[in-house]
Amino acid sequence: MKTDQALWTPSPERIASANVTAFRLAAEKRWSVALPDYAALQAWSVAHPEQFWVSVWEMGEVVGHRGERVLVDGERMPGAQWFPDAKLNFARNLLRSRDAHDAIVFWGEDRVMKRMSHGELYRAVAHFVAALREMGVKKGDRVAAYMPNMPETVIAMLAATSIGAIFTSASPDFGVQGVLDRFGQTEPKVLIACDGYYYGGKTVDVLDKLGEIVGQLPSVQRVVVVPYVHHDHDLSHVPHARMYADFIAPFHFVDDIEFAELPFDHPLYIMYSSGTTGVPKCIVHCAGGALLQHLKEHKLHGDVKPGDRVFYFTTCGWMMWNWLVSALAAEATLLLYDGSPFAGDNQILFDYADAEAMTHFGTSAKFIDAAAKFGLKPRETHKLDTVRAMMSTGSPLVPEGFDYVYRDIKADLQLSSISGGTDIISCFVLGSPVLPVWRGEIQCRGLGLAVDVWDDDGRPVRGEKGELVCTKPFPAMPSGFWNDADGSKYQAAYFDRFPKVWCHGDFCEITAHGGLVIYGRSDATLNPGGVRIGTAEIYRQVEKLHEVVESLVIGQDWPPQNPNDVRVVLFVKLRDGLVLDDDLVKRIKQTIRDNTTPRHVPAKVLQVADIPRTKSGKIVELAVRNVVHGRPVKNREALANPEALAHFCDRAELAG
Repeated sequence: MKTDQALWTPSPERIASANVTAFRLAAEKRWSVALPDYAALQAWSVAHPEQFWVSVWEMGEVVGHRGERVLVDGERMPGAQWFPDAKLNFARNLLRSRDAHDAIVFWGEDRVMKRMSHGELYRAVAHFVAALREMGVKKGDRVAAYMPNMPETVIAMLAATSIGAIFTSASPDFGVQGVLDRFGQTEPKVLIACDGYYYGGKTVDVLDKLGEIVGQLPSVQRVVVVPYVHHDHDLSHVPHARMYADFIAPFHFVDDIEFAELPFDHPLYIMYSSGTTGVPKCIVHCAGGALLQHLKEHKLHGDVKPGDRVFYFTTCGWMMWNWLVSALAAEATLLLYDGSPFAGDNQILFDYADAEAMTHFGTSAKFIDAAAKFGLKPRETHKLDTVRAMMSTGSPLVPEGFDYVYRDIKADLQLSSISGGTDIISCFVLGSPVLPVWRGEIQCRGLGLAVDVWDDDGRPVRGEKGELVCTKPFPAMPSGFWNDADGSKYQAAYFDRFPKVWCHGDFCEITAHGGLVIYGRSDATLNPGGVRIGTAEIYRQVEKLHEVVESLVIGQDWPPQNPNDVRVVLFVKLRDGLVLDDDLVKRIKQTIRDNTTPRHVPAKVLQVADIPRTKSGKIVELAVRNVVHGRPVKNREALANPEALAHFCDRAELAG
């Protein structure tokens, strides 16, 4: 496909009906400004943050008291205060309806299907709130979930945040130490957990792990076990455990919730960094910031409207779960899914889209790439007539992924490659329903975010690669890190590189269209001969080849005895039954050379049986680089498949 024309352009009717168009026109009238197009809206949102975020509050119809002051100490970063006089409750904004329409639909692979109306969800939360209050849970206590992406997880989160407790979560595929590394720091009073989960048609029991975990979490006073994969349960080995039904049984008469009215910056969630280089950082996010940012992203960037049906393939160990559930505040239905995205005949997510009239299909770049390699053509096998937007994150979506979506999934679709992270529980760069989609590009920078790309000397660059930065405060910045009283860890994580400027750690470029291309993490960039190369540039070329399922590239210090440079080493996972030979190595190197530069060509190409990744599916170049250089990997529990690291140890080929 040509790169000089848009793959998708919104129709005039779609632009006219978009939420962001109504928002732009309302802002013009509200603030007496001229905002003729999206670019003008973006510029105004950054130049006048107080006006912009007041407009977001009004557009989102936030339930709460806003107060007079919007931004105090706006020149401080970190340290700015947003809406310091406001009072609100996060859960109340997600539970604004009690009608009979679907609030949640849940599929557990092809085995379990449930649905809850808004009224049923409200009552279920009311029961859980009463049970939590009865056992003494109060504002500031932590409630943790070791759960799949299922309705009871949403209920527990909404109940905790109704009271003003802080919610934190991990998915049940985490091992014992991985959970302890997280919850051991945040010390929850209540733990809600499942009995097991389904993945790829298999049943995985977690009750034994749960007993080990609780035995090492002295803060936990109650364990609430949700039945999912079993009918009968022996909980004798799990301290403080009660079944979910027994926990809420005394409170079935409760049908209302007394929401705690809390400050804008009251802690809402504790999120965790991936933890692949040490014990995970505990990132604290505030209720008001997360609510406003998610309302903005769902309604203005995603064009989510009341009654829409929003899906994102995620686990409860990834921030996309927190992002997804906020769609309730935009009056959408949540389509939850737990299990393998390729369950059954590889078509289950597209089956789900058709069966439940999905409007927003959220997934990962790796899913799109895998679907293409499986030869799936949903455009021919499914209707997908309700799907208006497809979102991709987790890693950069390569141009060929864009081609596949528009060729084989759906032609009339807003494809939003989005990027941000746990650090901000949202996105720095994402999509817009009123802008064209260009091949290989993220559509735009987030409204209200002063996102830029800087070179090593802190100068803005265009059409060149540099560091993704944000130069002004925004409401979704973390409140700080848990157990970081002086803020030194928080400061070091984001503000040491450029003082008073958020440095996100992505290596990227702003394009001629005003979009962005992300080339990988800055700390994983390669530097052969002193030239910075983004890892995504190499992955894009290698994974074009039919034989290659996946790849991982690192820079190896070279020569090892007296390293003064790095050489590029590429590891490839091939299709079952294939063996890397000289011919395939030659074709891999030639493909990279023909489409990039000679510096991108790896000095070594080696076959491995598997590629290590985090629980959220991100490959871990730094962990592999440490293994290759004989350095320890500090937190293998953060990996979904830590055994894969063994493929990179003691490779004789790496010595010569």
